[in-house]
Amino acid sequence: MSGLFYEQFEVGMEFRHALTRTVTEMDNVLFCALTHNPQPLHLDAEFGRQTEFGERIVNSLFTLGLVIGVSVGDTTLGTTVANLGMTDVRFRSPVLHGDTIRSVTTVREMRLSKSRPDAGLVVFEHFGFNQRDEEVAFCVRTALMRRTPS
Repeated sequence: MSGLFYEQFEVGMEFRHALTRTVTEMDNVLFCALTHNPQPLHLDAEFGRQTEFGERIVNSLFTLGLVIGVSVGDTTLGTTVANLGMTDVRFRSPVLHGDTIRSVTTVREMRLSKSRPDAGLVVFEHFGFNQRDEEVAFCVRTALMRRTPS
């Protein structure tokens, strides 16, 4: 287990995750198939060529999942109880096949749980950037985190 317990976080902490990922066409097509999303903007090359992007773009929910997923090893692996919510989601730039995504996570807020003495809430901000340093995803995520066992 490499995640941090509630007490190991501090407001303002920043994690520049070393793990990066180049997104492939297979990633996008498989994600759309697994989630039953038939959007031609993600799947149909001819349709994509006729859009303002000039090509297919990667499903934004895949992008968000990747940005948050990359953060897990440095922050919450084995120490999170549950995700309680995600807000303020935005996608400023599309992800294209072949883009390499990197993630940065900051700790925005913290508070002890009122109903669970063994846990606290940590509010994370997750940022995703492509190889051109363009922001491709942002999300505020509240996680219920385990406290250090006594």
